[in-house]
Formats: sequence, C-alpha cells, structure tokens
Amino acid sequence: MEFTDRFIFIGGLLLGLSILAGTMSNRASVPILLIFLGIGVLFGEDGPGNISFNNTGLSYLVCSTALAIILFDGGLHTSFRQFRIGVRPACSLATLGVIITALLVAIPLYFFMKLNFLPALLIGTTVASTDAAAVFMLLHQQHINLRKRLVAALETESGLNDPMAVFLTIGIIQLMDPQVYETNWLSLLVFFIRQAVLGVAIGVGGGKLMKFFLRRLFFLPSGLYPIIGIAGAMLIFGGTALLHGSGFLAVYIAGLIVGNGEHKARRLMSDFMDGMAWLAQMVMLLILGLLAVPSHMANDMPIALLATGILMFVARPAAVFICLAASRLSWQEKTFISWVGLRGAVPIYLALIPSLMGNPYGYIYFNVAFAIVLFSLILQGWTIHPVAKMLGLGDGKETTSRTEP
Repeated sequence: MEFTDRFIFIGGLLLGLSILAGTMSNRASVPILLIFLGIGVLFGEDGPGNISFNNTGLSYLVCSTALAIILFDGGLHTSFRQFRIGVRPACSLATLGVIITALLVAIPLYFFMKLNFLPALLIGTTVASTDAAAVFMLLHQQHINLRKRLVAALETESGLNDPMAVFLTIGIIQLMDPQVYETNWLSLLVFFIRQAVLGVAIGVGGGKLMKFFLRRLFFLPSGLYPIIGIAGAMLIFGGTALLHGSGFLAVYIAGLIVGNGEHKARRLMSDFMDGMAWLAQMVMLLILGLLAVPSHMANDMPIALLATGILMFVARPAAVFICLAASRLSWQEKTFISWVGLRGAVPIYLALIPSLMGNPYGYIYFNVAFAIVLFSLILQGWTIHPVAKMLGLGDGKETTSRTEP
C-alpha cells in the first residue's frame, strides 16, 4: 500500500511541476518540451529525485500509447483544406526526406567516428524524422504569424514521417543480426509497402466507422463521446500494428477524418483530445527523462555532437531543398522548414527499439538520440521566432494556431 501511495504522489507531483514549469516557460520563451524532459531527468537516477527507473518495455508501451493519442489529436485539428495544401511536400519529406537525412547523418559517423555503416545508419534513422508533438506544440507556443501553406507543410510532414522512421529502424536492426532475422532488402520493401497500405486503408476505414457511430449515438451522455475517441484511437493504432501495418499513419488519418466530420461531439471531442494530447506528451517526456542517466552519456557525446551538427546544418537542409525543389515554396520558407525540423520524444522512443529487439549496444543509441534531442530543443526550439523574423516570414496573415475544420 505504501508503494502505491508513493507512486500516486510522485506521479501527481511530476505532472503538477510540469504544468507549473510549462506556464512559466511561455514567459521565458523556453521550449515547453525541454521543460518536461528536464523535470524527468531531475527526478531520475542522476538528479536530486534519485528515482532509479530502467524499464525499457514499460517506457515503450507508455510512449506508444501517448503517440497514438498525440497523432490522433494532430489529425483531429487539421482541416482537409490544410491537409491538401501540405500533403504533397509533406509526403516527399516524410519518405525520401527521411532516407536522405538518415544517410547524410550516417556517412560522417562512418568515416570520422569509425562506426560500422549499419550502426551509423541506425543512429541516422532514429533521428531522421521530425516530431509531431514538438512541431505542433512549439509552433503554437511561439505565436508566429506564418503563411498557411508553410504551416500546412510543417505540420503534415511531422504527422506523416513516423512510419518511414519506424520502418527503417526496425529494418536496419534486422539486417544487423542476420542470424536472428532472415531479412533482405526485398523483404524490407514488402514490409514497408504493407505498413503503408494497411496504415492508409485501416486509417480511412476506422475513421469513417468512428464518424458513422458518432453521428448515430446521439442518445449517449456527452461525457462518453470523448471516451469513444480515445477507444477508437487505441483500437485503430493497436489493430493496425497487430496486422503489421503502420499504426502511426492509421491513427493520424483516422483523426483527420473524424475531425472533419459533422457530429454532435465535434467540439467536445476536440477540446478533450487536446487536453489528452498535452497529458500524453508530459507523461511520455517525463518517463523518457527518468530513463536517461546523464552520467552514462559522456562516452557517447562525441558521436552525438557530430550527428547533431550534421543533422541541423547539412542533412536536414539538404533533404528539404532536394525534396521541395519543384514546390512553390520560396527559399526563405524552405530554409525555415529546414530549421524547424524539430526532434522531440519520437527519436528517443525509436532509440528504445534496439534494446527491445535484443541489441547489446541498445543503450548507446538511446544515449545518442537523447543528447541530439536535447541539443535540437535548446538550439532550434529557442530560435524559431528569431529565424522566422530574420527570414521575413513573420508577417503572414495566417497564424500558426491549428486550423479548425
């Protein structure tokens, strides 16, 4: 009983401190995701909280659930009009862009840090995708006026690029251990196609089914409608994953369809899911912060520093300008997209996969990804507003607040 009481007390304390620090971060222009992650570290093994937490499996479970909620909420708050504006550049960045970024991060690690190519590529893939929650929340927090097409490209990309990063991460781990996994490049291609096709099909079907029920269950108490949203998101995410499809893609598309449908609970569900997304983000970052042990990261810091520099100043800009070469976005907008390729909880979450799949050096990938995310949030997250102003992008009529359908 004492353990249960202590667990509930500490959980409430962590969430309360996160909310309090988050409100203060707006005044100081500190990236709110950095606050959540930092509180987790302070209460962790190396911090004054001295909580020893090393349950990778539980962390992966909590983060998967949190990401399902966050991505469903992201789709729920995206209008079809905004999605149509951003989908073409976003799809290019979410597929080819992720591959280019991963390769350009891996090559310097291979030559300068003397890593084998597949481990170097695995580091590249874990940090190659932008983080949906980081982009959604930091753009909203900064209150910068941006053109709608730019906001649409940024938010749609961050909602769509997780499946490619997950696919590449799992595939490379399997290629690294041929004695355990009978994997070749052709089987990986089939795996990716199945992930994408099932993700889209189940996302569309599940979203339409949720919308169908929401329109006809008009007799339910209003408080139950948001629960239907949570249940639907979990069913779509988990069911798609069980069928070896992309749950991330499916739940985002389902949210997009539900959010653009007319039903009684539209506003109620939107407000509730927004709060749940915040809670999911806080819990996910707090747990990942607790899992980190900064004193164990010193040996991996040279790899993290090199990867961070290449990612921010070479790999991401190259991927953006290559993928968006034919788009109507200006060079200033492309430069801004390059800089706002924020890394948040998703790279750390992906870096848990090597350990879960039995890789003996899984802790190294976690340490490197954690350090890269910290550097990204500190350097990029803190400079979004100055960079937008420097590029002359802060005068658009459309704001970065999420577009209501």
